[in-house]
Amino acid sequence: MTVEERIYQNSINQPDHIALISGDEQVTYAQLWERCLLAATNVKRKYGLKQGDRIILAASANIDFIYAYFGIHIAGGVCVPIDPDTNETRFDLIKKSTSPVCTMGLLHKVEETPTIPLNDVLTHCDEIDAYQLPDSEKIADVLFTTGTTGAPKGVALNHRNLEAAALNINTFIKNTADDVELLALPVSHSFGLGRVRCVLTNGGTLVLLGTFASMKKFFGQMEQFHCTGFGMVPAGWGYIKKMSGNKIGQFANQLRYIEIGSSFMPIPDKELLCELLPSTRICMHYGLTEASRSAFMEFHSEHDRLNTAGKASPNVEVAIFDSEGVRRPVGVEGEVCVKGNHVTCSYWNETPERFAKDFFDGYFRTGDCGYLDEDGYIHLKSRIKEMINVGGKKVSPMEVEDILNTIPGITDCACVAMPDPEGVLGEVVKAFIVCDDASLTDAAIIEALKPKLEVYKLPAAIERIEAIPKTASGKVQRLKLKV
Repeated sequence: MTVEERIYQNSINQPDHIALISGDEQVTYAQLWERCLLAATNVKRKYGLKQGDRIILAASANIDFIYAYFGIHIAGGVCVPIDPDTNETRFDLIKKSTSPVCTMGLLHKVEETPTIPLNDVLTHCDEIDAYQLPDSEKIADVLFTTGTTGAPKGVALNHRNLEAAALNINTFIKNTADDVELLALPVSHSFGLGRVRCVLTNGGTLVLLGTFASMKKFFGQMEQFHCTGFGMVPAGWGYIKKMSGNKIGQFANQLRYIEIGSSFMPIPDKELLCELLPSTRICMHYGLTEASRSAFMEFHSEHDRLNTAGKASPNVEVAIFDSEGVRRPVGVEGEVCVKGNHVTCSYWNETPERFAKDFFDGYFRTGDCGYLDEDGYIHLKSRIKEMINVGGKKVSPMEVEDILNTIPGITDCACVAMPDPEGVLGEVVKAFIVCDDASLTDAAIIEALKPKLEVYKLPAAIERIEAIPKTASGKVQRLKLKV
């Protein structure tokens, strides 16, 4: 069954069970399904959405986004979720690539494309159109992620991919319809959007918090709605710990589970969580947009494996291959590759022949280097793709470099990851520049970057050097600059 079919089944089997909580509003599964159908009707009637048409969604964790997201799927459309703060350059590339029929939820107008508020999908209709549930092989979402080339790359996920990922995650975490989850993750990324699908396919209750910004609100809603779980990135845990100390331990008898993912987490932090939450199922995943949550581990039961990325998730296979596509034995390093129904069906606007090169013998190539031990645990060694992981958000060095190189006075540059001096985000961007203008200050460089980059992509440190190390063919050798 697709995610939408599971939500429909929940509306039949438990119509009065609360599906969504947002502030003072509580929505049952029967109401959720009705509003998703209303959204589907509106996007077809008002904007002429046809099977396979794209709609760009400014993805914020509010209740109207949920209706629009599933409504577009039910109407046969493809959702393109983006961060509401997406810069204009990136937005224009995504828009050009997907040719959307409209954009929903952005605060600013978009040239040549209708821009509408999210709540427009709930305009009253005297009669709701009849719909068939989505075909599992049709594309549901296109999530854009920045690749090593610096250009956004659209990861196409069909309905089968989304449902398979939700099933795998719920199976490992052991979620049930009795769970009440507090959502404080961005829904423009795979992790947060995945949590929405996991809870609603399982018949649980989702409390829409938005962000971890207010610890008072976080703990207040945790207590008010007796939340049994939540998801967070390691940077989120760093913030919780910094702002509230060990207060999360007060909910040790209430929290059944926590899902953690998206970036590296120090072992002392893992051990502290185990100490504070001795009976909570603390699950950490490894994956990527193309293959969500391909591996998992649980901190308590696998305490002696906290230095690993866990083992293959339910219904997933993990293998290691060398650069020629030959499978590597236990203990030998190579590229981590994964197989399962959760793996992306294609890259948007990419030929099947090119997409096939991203696989070895049916296993998707993650671009990460590592090895498997004799018990099947993944030991990650490095990121082949040289991405910078800022609090769970991936940053392409080349994206930042391309803009740096447009600033007068900068003749060359390269960006790498460096440890976050504040100890919260894990990694931040460091820029090495070659500059022939002595009057160009670091502050002036940052001001020039701000209109063109999201805040988390801005360099946290800038260092001037005589020359950028390169190979004979001119490729930047970032590893020689790595902090």
